[in-house]
Amino acid sequence: MIGRIAGTILHRAMDHVLIDVRGVGYIVHVSSRTASTLPPVGEACALYTDLLVREDLLQLFGFPTLIEKEWHRLLTSVQGIGAKASLAILGTLGAEGVGRAIALGDWGAIKAAPGVGPKLAQRVVMELKEKAPTVMAMGGTLTVDAAPSGEVIEAAPKPRTRPAPSAAPKANFTAEALSALTNLGYNPSEAASAVAEASDHPDATDTAKLIRTALRLLAPKD
Repeated sequence: MIGRIAGTILHRAMDHVLIDVRGVGYIVHVSSRTASTLPPVGEACALYTDLLVREDLLQLFGFPTLIEKEWHRLLTSVQGIGAKASLAILGTLGAEGVGRAIALGDWGAIKAAPGVGPKLAQRVVMELKEKAPTVMAMGGTLTVDAAPSGEVIEAAPKPRTRPAPSAAPKANFTAEALSALTNLGYNPSEAASAVAEASDHPDATDTAKLIRTALRLLAPKD
Protein backbone atom coordinates (compact mmCIF):
# COMPACT_ATOMS: atom_id res chain seq x y z
CA MET A 1 0.00 0.00 0.00
CA ILE A 2 1.30 3.45 -0.94
CA GLY A 3 0.15 5.66 1.93
CA ARG A 4 1.92 8.90 1.08
CA ILE A 5 3.68 10.50 -1.88
CA ALA A 6 6.29 13.22 -1.47
CA GLY A 7 8.22 14.71 -4.35
CA THR A 8 8.40 17.39 -7.02
CA ILE A 9 5.45 18.41 -9.18
CA LEU A 10 6.06 17.78 -12.88
CA HIS A 11 2.54 18.49 -14.13
CA ARG A 12 -0.71 19.88 -12.70
CA ALA A 13 -4.29 19.55 -13.89
CA MET A 14 -7.68 20.19 -12.31
CA ASP A 15 -8.18 16.53 -11.41
CA HIS A 16 -4.68 15.08 -11.09
CA VAL A 17 -1.03 15.86 -10.49
CA LEU A 18 2.15 14.16 -11.69
CA ILE A 19 4.73 13.91 -8.89
CA ASP A 20 8.34 12.90 -9.46
CA VAL A 21 9.74 10.74 -6.67
CA ARG A 22 13.45 10.10 -7.31
CA GLY A 23 12.97 9.69 -11.03
CA VAL A 24 9.63 7.85 -10.94
CA GLY A 25 6.52 9.80 -11.89
CA TYR A 26 3.30 9.05 -10.00
CA ILE A 27 -0.07 10.22 -11.32
CA VAL A 28 -2.21 11.12 -8.31
CA HIS A 29 -5.89 11.93 -8.78
CA VAL A 30 -7.13 14.77 -6.56
CA SER A 31 -10.25 16.85 -5.99
CA SER A 32 -10.55 20.26 -7.63
CA ARG A 33 -10.22 21.84 -4.19
CA THR A 34 -6.94 20.03 -3.50
CA ALA A 35 -5.64 20.79 -6.99
CA SER A 36 -6.20 24.52 -6.46
CA THR A 37 -4.02 24.51 -3.32
CA LEU A 38 -1.03 22.67 -4.76
CA PRO A 39 2.20 24.59 -5.41
CA PRO A 40 3.40 25.37 -8.95
CA VAL A 41 5.24 22.96 -11.24
CA GLY A 42 8.81 22.48 -10.07
CA GLU A 43 8.03 22.83 -6.39
CA ALA A 44 7.77 20.06 -3.79
CA CYS A 45 4.53 18.73 -2.36
CA ALA A 46 3.24 15.82 -0.30
CA LEU A 47 -0.11 14.06 -0.30
CA TYR A 48 -1.62 11.18 1.60
CA THR A 49 -2.73 8.57 -0.89
CA ASP A 50 -5.25 5.79 -1.28
CA LEU A 51 -4.48 3.06 -3.81
CA LEU A 52 -7.35 1.64 -5.83
CA VAL A 53 -6.52 -1.84 -7.11
CA ARG A 54 -8.56 -3.53 -9.82
CA GLU A 55 -7.79 -6.40 -12.13
CA ASP A 56 -6.79 -4.08 -14.98
CA LEU A 57 -6.22 -0.79 -13.14
CA LEU A 58 -4.10 0.83 -10.45
CA GLN A 59 -5.01 4.39 -9.41
CA LEU A 60 -3.68 6.67 -6.70
CA PHE A 61 -5.93 9.27 -5.07
CA GLY A 62 -4.35 12.08 -3.07
CA PHE A 63 -5.48 14.06 -0.02
CA PRO A 64 -3.87 16.92 1.95
CA THR A 65 -4.86 15.47 5.37
CA LEU A 66 -5.57 12.12 6.93
CA ILE A 67 -9.07 13.26 7.82
CA GLU A 68 -9.90 13.92 4.18
CA LYS A 69 -8.48 10.52 3.28
CA GLU A 70 -10.68 8.94 5.94
CA TRP A 71 -13.76 10.69 4.55
CA HIS A 72 -12.84 9.36 1.11
CA ARG A 73 -12.64 5.85 2.54
CA LEU A 74 -16.05 6.21 4.19
CA LEU A 75 -17.69 7.85 1.19
CA THR A 76 -16.56 5.09 -1.15
CA SER A 77 -17.98 2.50 1.26
CA VAL A 78 -21.47 3.78 0.35
CA GLN A 79 -23.03 1.87 -2.52
CA GLY A 80 -23.04 4.02 -5.63
CA ILE A 81 -20.18 6.28 -4.50
CA GLY A 82 -17.01 5.56 -6.42
CA ALA A 83 -13.72 7.40 -6.21
CA LYS A 84 -14.83 10.01 -8.76
CA ALA A 85 -18.01 10.85 -6.84
CA SER A 86 -16.10 10.96 -3.56
CA LEU A 87 -13.60 13.46 -4.98
CA ALA A 88 -16.50 15.51 -6.35
CA ILE A 89 -18.10 15.67 -2.89
CA LEU A 90 -14.81 16.52 -1.17
CA GLY A 91 -13.99 19.05 -3.86
CA THR A 92 -17.34 20.77 -3.36
CA LEU A 93 -17.48 20.76 0.44
CA GLY A 94 -14.02 19.97 1.78
CA ALA A 95 -13.48 17.49 4.62
CA GLU A 96 -14.95 19.78 7.26
CA GLY A 97 -17.97 20.61 5.11
CA VAL A 98 -18.65 16.93 4.46
CA GLY A 99 -18.57 16.21 8.19
CA ARG A 100 -20.90 19.11 8.97
CA ALA A 101 -23.37 18.17 6.20
CA ILE A 102 -23.55 14.53 7.26
CA ALA A 103 -23.81 15.35 10.97
CA LEU A 104 -26.69 17.75 10.26
CA GLY A 105 -28.39 15.36 7.85
CA ASP A 106 -28.03 17.98 5.13
CA TRP A 107 -28.19 15.77 2.07
CA GLY A 108 -28.85 18.84 -0.07
CA ALA A 109 -25.25 19.96 0.51
CA ILE A 110 -24.00 16.54 -0.61
CA LYS A 111 -26.26 16.74 -3.68
CA ALA A 112 -24.50 19.95 -4.72
CA ALA A 113 -21.51 17.87 -5.82
CA PRO A 114 -21.40 17.22 -9.58
CA GLY A 115 -22.85 13.83 -10.50
CA VAL A 116 -24.49 13.17 -7.13
CA GLY A 117 -28.28 12.88 -7.28
CA PRO A 118 -30.76 13.29 -4.41
CA LYS A 119 -31.22 9.56 -3.70
CA LEU A 120 -27.48 8.99 -3.56
CA ALA A 121 -26.97 12.05 -1.36
CA GLN A 122 -29.65 10.81 1.05
CA ARG A 123 -27.99 7.39 1.17
CA VAL A 124 -24.64 8.98 2.04
CA VAL A 125 -26.17 10.87 4.96
CA MET A 126 -28.19 7.89 6.18
CA GLU A 127 -25.27 5.43 6.11
CA LEU A 128 -22.56 7.72 7.48
CA LYS A 129 -24.37 9.87 10.04
CA GLU A 130 -23.47 7.58 12.94
CA LYS A 131 -19.84 7.45 11.81
CA ALA A 132 -19.45 11.22 11.41
CA PRO A 133 -18.66 11.97 15.08
CA THR A 134 -15.68 9.60 15.07
CA VAL A 135 -14.11 11.28 12.04
CA MET A 136 -14.93 14.79 13.26
CA ALA A 137 -13.25 13.99 16.59
CA MET A 138 -9.97 13.30 14.80
CA GLY A 139 -9.51 17.07 14.61
CA GLY A 140 -7.35 19.01 12.17
CA THR A 141 -3.89 18.14 13.47
CA LEU A 142 -3.19 15.13 11.25
CA THR A 143 -1.42 16.86 8.37
CA VAL A 144 1.10 15.53 5.88
CA ASP A 145 3.94 16.39 8.30
CA ALA A 146 2.58 13.86 10.80
CA ALA A 147 2.61 10.78 8.56
CA PRO A 148 3.90 7.52 10.09
CA SER A 149 7.42 6.85 8.91
CA GLY A 150 6.44 3.48 7.48
CA GLU A 151 4.14 5.14 4.94
CA VAL A 152 6.51 7.79 3.66
CA ILE A 153 8.17 7.90 0.28
CA GLU A 154 10.78 10.58 0.83
CA ALA A 155 12.13 13.01 -1.74
CA ALA A 156 14.41 16.03 -1.72
CA PRO A 157 13.91 18.90 -1.18
CA LYS A 158 11.69 18.60 1.93
CA PRO A 159 8.04 18.65 0.79
CA ARG A 160 5.89 21.68 1.48
CA THR A 161 2.15 22.07 1.37
CA ARG A 162 -0.22 25.02 1.41
CA PRO A 163 -2.96 24.29 3.95
CA ALA A 164 -5.65 26.88 4.53
CA PRO A 165 -4.42 28.93 7.51
CA SER A 166 -7.66 28.75 9.51
CA ALA A 167 -8.74 25.20 8.71
CA ALA A 168 -6.75 23.34 11.38
CA PRO A 169 -7.69 25.56 14.37
CA LYS A 170 -11.38 25.43 13.48
CA ALA A 171 -11.26 21.67 13.10
CA ASN A 172 -9.49 21.45 16.48
CA PHE A 173 -12.28 23.46 18.11
CA THR A 174 -14.82 21.10 16.56
CA ALA A 175 -13.01 17.98 17.77
CA GLU A 176 -12.54 19.33 21.29
CA ALA A 177 -16.16 20.46 21.57
CA LEU A 178 -17.42 17.12 20.26
CA SER A 179 -15.27 15.25 22.79
CA ALA A 180 -16.51 17.47 25.62
CA LEU A 181 -20.18 16.94 24.75
CA THR A 182 -19.83 13.17 24.46
CA ASN A 183 -18.01 13.14 27.82
CA LEU A 184 -21.03 14.96 29.25
CA GLY A 185 -23.18 12.03 28.18
CA TYR A 186 -24.73 13.32 24.98
CA ASN A 187 -25.34 10.86 22.17
CA PRO A 188 -22.45 11.13 19.66
CA SER A 189 -24.82 11.74 16.75
CA GLU A 190 -26.72 14.47 18.64
CA ALA A 191 -23.46 16.04 19.78
CA ALA A 192 -22.06 16.04 16.25
CA SER A 193 -25.21 17.70 14.88
CA ALA A 194 -25.14 20.39 17.57
CA VAL A 195 -21.42 21.10 17.11
CA ALA A 196 -21.83 21.23 13.33
CA GLU A 197 -24.68 23.71 13.63
CA ALA A 198 -22.92 25.74 16.33
CA SER A 199 -19.75 26.04 14.24
CA ASP A 200 -21.64 28.33 11.83
CA HIS A 201 -22.49 30.75 14.65
CA PRO A 202 -20.37 33.95 14.51
CA ASP A 203 -19.74 33.87 18.27
CA ALA A 204 -18.27 30.35 18.23
CA THR A 205 -14.67 31.50 17.83
CA ASP A 206 -12.98 29.10 20.25
CA THR A 207 -13.64 25.75 21.92
CA ALA A 208 -15.40 27.14 25.00
CA LYS A 209 -17.76 29.34 22.98
CA LEU A 210 -18.45 26.50 20.57
CA ILE A 211 -19.36 24.21 23.48
CA ARG A 212 -21.66 26.82 25.02
CA THR A 213 -23.42 27.41 21.71
CA ALA A 214 -23.84 23.68 21.13
CA LEU A 215 -25.19 23.20 24.65
CA ARG A 216 -27.82 25.88 24.02
CA LEU A 217 -28.88 24.00 20.90
CA LEU A 218 -29.09 20.74 22.86
CA ALA A 219 -31.07 22.29 25.73
CA PRO A 220 -34.71 21.10 25.97
CA LYS A 221 -37.08 23.50 24.28
CA ASP A 222 -40.00 24.88 26.32
